[in-house]
Amino acid sequence: MSSTILRIVGWAVAFLIGAFYGTAGTVGQAFLVGPVPVGLILATVGSAALLVALRTLTGDRVNALAGGLGITAATYLFSQVGPGGSAIVAAPTAGTEWVPLVWTVVGPALMVLVAMWPDFSRLRAAQRPAES
Repeated sequence: MSSTILRIVGWAVAFLIGAFYGTAGTVGQAFLVGPVPVGLILATVGSAALLVALRTLTGDRVNALAGGLGITAATYLFSQVGPGGSAIVAAPTAGTEWVPLVWTVVGPALMVLVAMWPDFSRLRAAQRPAES
């Protein structure tokens, strides 16, 4: 198989895995234990770990972008009200309306942060003295 085809398949898989994480995060972000938004914290940490793993293991920024787009697309899709008027994610209560707003911003922010993080491996390689 061609290397280009493998990269495109990798991007599609990263998008699908990101969509899975985005779905789980969108459904779970509203879970609170007292005043602590445990669901939001777990969704953020899980999404960040996924994107960092995609970027680190493949060495490709586009994989992190594809995963982040999957997270963002799932968040958008599952936050909408269905044609029958039902919603998958319950409406926030009076004291927690900030939680879904934060989750809406977290996915795209993590995507940009992880994808645009500089690659320090080339810097370290340039600083090594030439071996003779």
